[in-house]
Amino acid sequence: MQDDAMSAELDSPDASTMPSTGLSEILAPDLSVVFCGLNPALSAVRDGHNFSNPSNRFWRVLHLAGFTPRLLQADEERELLHYGCGLTSAVSRPTKSASELKRQDYLSTAPVLENKIRKFAPANLAFLGKAAYAAISLRADVEWGRQPETFAGAAVWLLPNPSGLNRAFTLTTLTEHYLELRLTL
Repeated sequence: MQDDAMSAELDSPDASTMPSTGLSEILAPDLSVVFCGLNPALSAVRDGHNFSNPSNRFWRVLHLAGFTPRLLQADEERELLHYGCGLTSAVSRPTKSASELKRQDYLSTAPVLENKIRKFAPANLAFLGKAAYAAISLRADVEWGRQPETFAGAAVWLLPNPSGLNRAFTLTTLTEHYLELRLTL
């Protein structure tokens, strides 16, 4: 992401940025929380919207946890800004599955993510899944929930990945984890 493009976006109350994939990041200054996916899915890039695969539970979990007053569709992603929420990803390179990413992918893009979070200054950064934060923090033993350290000035949360490929968590369990964060806002 080019610094001049990001700086120009800071002047806009509805700031969104475009990573190299062409998939919109939903960002604005001083949000309550920015949800940070591992990387865009190929289907999201194809559809032009974050979390667009019908099997992905992101939008449903956000609504059930109370981040949004109604269930948003992927093509309504910019409405997240009205609720103090934003979206970004740790790695901008799309893949069929996040399992295709390696530790080095997260480490090499960490400075870009750090710069972005410093510029937009959200109160909380919620990593969706452990892989990105474990790599960036150089810790293998990360647990779900709020982390003891901050990242670029934002409180760090680890939430389970809502991907339809992640069946280790039921919709109810996912919602409980997301609700824990929402209740702190």
